[in-house]
Amino acid sequence: MTASLLILLMMGGTLSACSGVKEEEAGTADGGGATVKLRIMWWGSQARHDATLKALDAYASANPGVAFEPEYQSFDGYQDKLSTMSAGKNTPDLFQMDAAWFNDWASSGRLEDLSSIPAADIDTSLLETGTYEGKLYAMPLGNNAWGMIYNKTMMDSLGVAPPTTWDEFFQLARDIKPKLAKDQYLSKDLTADGAMYMSYQLSMGKGYSLSKDGKFHYDEATWKDWMNKWAVLRQDKLAAPPDVTVSDKGQDAQMDLLVQKKILLKGAHAAEFGGFDALMPGDLALTALPRGAQASGWLKASMYWSVSPNSKHKEEAKKFIDWFVNSEEAAAILGTSRGIPVSRTVVEAIQQNFTAVDKNALGLIETVSKDGSAFDPGPGNKGGWANFTKEYDNIVQSILFGKIGIDEGWEQVVGLSRNLG
Repeated sequence: MTASLLILLMMGGTLSACSGVKEEEAGTADGGGATVKLRIMWWGSQARHDATLKALDAYASANPGVAFEPEYQSFDGYQDKLSTMSAGKNTPDLFQMDAAWFNDWASSGRLEDLSSIPAADIDTSLLETGTYEGKLYAMPLGNNAWGMIYNKTMMDSLGVAPPTTWDEFFQLARDIKPKLAKDQYLSKDLTADGAMYMSYQLSMGKGYSLSKDGKFHYDEATWKDWMNKWAVLRQDKLAAPPDVTVSDKGQDAQMDLLVQKKILLKGAHAAEFGGFDALMPGDLALTALPRGAQASGWLKASMYWSVSPNSKHKEEAKKFIDWFVNSEEAAAILGTSRGIPVSRTVVEAIQQNFTAVDKNALGLIETVSKDGSAFDPGPGNKGGWANFTKEYDNIVQSILFGKIGIDEGWEQVVGLSRNLG
């Protein structure tokens, strides 16, 4: 996101530990030496976990009245777990929030107002992404951009550069295969990858396929074109087979296809680069996604801290967030584990210490900022979109595994859209 790590994060499971004080010391900050224990939950790579635990220890040392009960895991399954906690009224005091879920959580009263936290040094455009009906409910933690991560060492050795257009991308998938081992490919099969399809539609000038206006924006011609391109690669064995594709688990040392060198590139956020580099030091680089008629990538906050309105320690949680985003001490510990820091003052203070990893992430952000789109968080789960998203995934998975054709899949998608609104 030092505390002792007693359990190794494996296969996306959650780690939980106590940082700062022993559990039996929990109490209230004003209780004459007793302690507030803040439950805090986040997702990320091992590098982010390690950095966050160090930050929690530093804060607890400087604030003896506070201790932490951290829970952390990979991104896979995080949203489902957080939603289950919310349904059971057991949400942690502080938890990492994503832009894609923010509107749902803010509009349903599941987030505490954070407007009192000092934010003068943070770009207003970033703050707006965590604002609902004029109040700040999610504090941005890093600048971020959506682009592509690739195995630079391998591609350099093969004498190829990352593709800059989608035409180059699909041609490279074909041209590079003879140079690779039997179980290696340029890419996994992106038939069912919603984020990459959205990038493709955006690059074709058709806008986001998912939008916060809650309307159906999938473009038929673009969607079928995407599906057909992957069908051809799949037929010619030029993309990772479906069973291999669905086994991919981001930033898992054993399951990530890029880390296992079974593919050479994949979509990634700038804020993820540190976690990937920790698994493959010096081998990887970031670049913009291929272009169509326009850029494919977008800019967003990397993630946010939010506070539960049911927390008994809301003010202490807000004080911690203030320290986390505005303190040079915190930034020195956290580095860019959640992206380039949001405070301008903090960035100026630590930029001289940016590593090659940090500079790579900053480079993608600067590239995408030239003509990339502002991130659209999408419709959330209201208005029938929760069911649409679930059933849409089933449809594209069925196409991926050859159970239905592309035209039939499109008709099913359109049928789903009639239940929206």
